[in-house]
Amino acid sequence: MASYLQIADDEKGHDLNLFCIPRHYENDLDKVIIPHGLIMDRTERLARDIIQDMGGHHIVALCVLKGGYKFFADLLDYIKALNQNSDKSVPLTVDFIRVKSYCNEKSTNSVKVIGGDELSHLAGKDIVETGRTMQTLLSLLSECNPKMVKVVSLLVKRTPRSSGYRPDYIGFEVPDGFLVGYALDYNEYFRDLSHICILNDHAKEKYRV
Repeated sequence: MASYLQIADDEKGHDLNLFCIPRHYENDLDKVIIPHGLIMDRTERLARDIIQDMGGHHIVALCVLKGGYKFFADLLDYIKALNQNSDKSVPLTVDFIRVKSYCNEKSTNSVKVIGGDELSHLAGKDIVETGRTMQTLLSLLSECNPKMVKVVSLLVKRTPRSSGYRPDYIGFEVPDGFLVGYALDYNEYFRDLSHICILNDHAKEKYRV
């Protein structure tokens, strides 16, 4: 079972005035729940675990856009650093796919795959996948007959709506709130926020489409 850092349901978070928050978001957030430095430390450890488990395999790292791009980039940076400075290394190529499953703060209960290159070239490869909406993609990828698929997710929510699926590598298990920042958005806003924060009700109305 994947190890992870658990953020408790009663976690109070951190006051916004302790961090550098863009002024245009100062009235839209309740608390910082995962500071950027903690995200980076946890991401570095995930990279080490992947190298340990997958060393010697050719990995196609598939980024799930848009919410996964920052985590994906930082994870690959750590993997590249380990490739250069350790005895074990992994040959690595990169691809991208985009999915959409939210409208405002609600999940649509369907996953729309938008764009992305044709995936048949993944046949016979080992894939490490990064993102939040996985089960539809796993079904899609299985048609390409990869050797194996491993899923890396920065966040897993504790929610009664969960299907029970758990990724192979998990950064944090978090409460069932609407989180933004570190490329996680609310209707395309907040991707430029470095920390992961709790969105307040005022902002849900302000940015609703």
